[in-house]
Amino acid sequence: MRHAILGAGGIGGLLGAALARAGAQVVLLMREETLASYSGSVSVESVVLGDFTVDVAAAPRLEGDVDVLWVTTKAPHLESALALAAPEQVADATVVPLLNGIDHVALLRARYRNVVAAAIRVASERLADGRIRQSSPFLRVDLAGADTIAAELRSAGIDARLQEDELSLLWEKLAFLAPLALATAALDTSLGGVRGDVRYRGCQQEALAVARAESARLDEHALHELAANAPDEMRSSLQRDVAAGRPNELDAIAGPVLRGGRRHGIPVPNTDQLARLVAARIEEN
Repeated sequence: MRHAILGAGGIGGLLGAALARAGAQVVLLMREETLASYSGSVSVESVVLGDFTVDVAAAPRLEGDVDVLWVTTKAPHLESALALAAPEQVADATVVPLLNGIDHVALLRARYRNVVAAAIRVASERLADGRIRQSSPFLRVDLAGADTIAAELRSAGIDARLQEDELSLLWEKLAFLAPLALATAALDTSLGGVRGDVRYRGCQQEALAVARAESARLDEHALHELAANAPDEMRSSLQRDVAAGRPNELDAIAGPVLRGGRRHGIPVPNTDQLARLVAARIEEN
């Protein structure tokens, strides 16, 4: 299959390198200034996939035909990044977003014909020297359909699973991520440093309550097990972005819980407090 990846950071770089190593045709879509310093290859240090370097093509915009457009930018950069992939060029290709949050799916469907909701579970970051470091013991992509794409991911060594209900798929990711990201970013510590915090545990319950009200069907026991078994040293990309003073995904992560709480009359005081603490740290930086 032919893949274009919009967003060559920790997620997009990892995905593109894994697919290219497995023999897929891959092009990374980069802004001109990023492309100018790109070496033509991606080096990966991965707990799941091993360490490797592979050549991956890059371009300043989508020009050739592709089967899949992966959207792996962070939420604050999404709308401006879409200029690199014009709707008429994407045409009938399957657009697969791997962003945090919920609201991006509707935005993409207003622009592209064929969007499949998806979520990725991984800790991966692009280091200053361009290397990709994937540090979590898991690397999993859930897709609401797209069997052929799932098979392509599996051939690249990535755990890929299909789900019928896209709303549940998106909320399952967010119900795990929101407490982790908000607590670690608010308190600037690792998961091990927030496990016992009542605000972290309260945020977990609030996210699940809003997800239920939104008609998402979640395996709550499995989510609690996932959170309990995640490594203590785990940190969030929101935490790293806030600490570095970069654009961040606070609204994409906290927003669906806060707005859903208001919409359904569900109190979400812990989520609100953690989000306010993160916002205060952003102002300080």
